[in-house]
Amino acid sequence: MEIRTSSLDNDQTRIALGGRFDFSSHREFRDVTEQLLARGTATMEIDLGAVTYLDSSALGMLLMLRDKARAAHCEVVLTHCSAPVRQVLDVANFQKLFTIT
Repeated sequence: MEIRTSSLDNDQTRIALGGRFDFSSHREFRDVTEQLLARGTATMEIDLGAVTYLDSSALGMLLMLRDKARAAHCEVVLTHCSAPVRQVLDVANFQKLFTIT
């Protein structure tokens, strides 16, 4: 999986993911998100526009991020979801847990 980070402003960070988002991405995703949370940000945007596949382990990683972000007073927003990715998120009822745009 490819991970790119960018600062949108002082209070918002974008993490753009690409490729397969699955268990093999766990360590890299965790390391990047923990570093960003440690720096402090009010909103973390997870851009899923280039994600071609995600599985239940990816859903678990997003849930773990949500919990860690909440403890750091940071909101996690999922953006640019393709139709297949959005379908997985909908089946998992993630619209009740995250803001999805």
